[in-house]
Amino acid sequence: MNRRPLDDSSTLRNLVFRLKEGIYVTNAEGEILDANPRLLEILGVPSMEALPGVRAGSLVVDPARRQAELALLEREGEVTEFELEIRRADGEVRTVLDTCFAVRDAEGRLHFHGILVDITPRKRLETQLRDLSMRDALTGCLNRHFLAEIAAQWDGGRERWGVVVVDVDHFKSFNDREGHPVGDAVLRAVAHRLQSRLRAGDHVVRFGGDEFVALLGGAGRAATAEVAERLADREAGDRVTVSLGWAVRDGSETLAETLARADADLLARRAAARRTAL
Repeated sequence: MNRRPLDDSSTLRNLVFRLKEGIYVTNAEGEILDANPRLLEILGVPSMEALPGVRAGSLVVDPARRQAELALLEREGEVTEFELEIRRADGEVRTVLDTCFAVRDAEGRLHFHGILVDITPRKRLETQLRDLSMRDALTGCLNRHFLAEIAAQWDGGRERWGVVVVDVDHFKSFNDREGHPVGDAVLRAVAHRLQSRLRAGDHVVRFGGDEFVALLGGAGRAATAEVAERLADREAGDRVTVSLGWAVRDGSETLAETLARADADLLARRAAARRTAL
């Protein structure tokens, strides 16, 4: 019977060195004992000579994530496509999938044999697609999908927040008198105005039609009132006005409940303005 090709060490080493995935061997302490050229590329190091003293655990961005992988390795003896973020020698963070096996040599010493696949481009594309799915195509503001995600994060916690509901005054007349392109331009202008006047970390959501919502994480009454006043200001010569209402979280209410109170505040303010005009 002919010898199987993969039994030949030189054939196997040639295969490993030509793979597009990173191949490595570490000891129980995490020292990298051997690696193929692709792994060196992933880590951003020029050669094996640059690796002495580098331990696998020190490359992982989140130590808790590394501990979870080690616990799984100890329990199962292997991990499959375990997602990690690692920091390269140049400081760049890459996302990888680690498949690793615990192996003992003839002397009983523990080693880990693994395959590292760099999925950073895929993760970046996923992030870009997710960001696009969270954005309103016309104004560039965040959309209802984002609002639902924020609500899921905020509801049930103890954090405080403020919300400002903004509605464009007489928006229908822009569309009816001047056409939809002008109406679209009005919405983009209002969106830009709102986004430029918020605090760092706040969000503008196009709630629907000509209605926008400003989400102010961590804001109390004073901060929310200040932002609302800033959003209501018109620049000289701007013919577009807005009506707004605001509210801050009351106790443990949900974001939807705070939004409902802010919307009621908007309607009350608009009705009061109409009575004053009469």
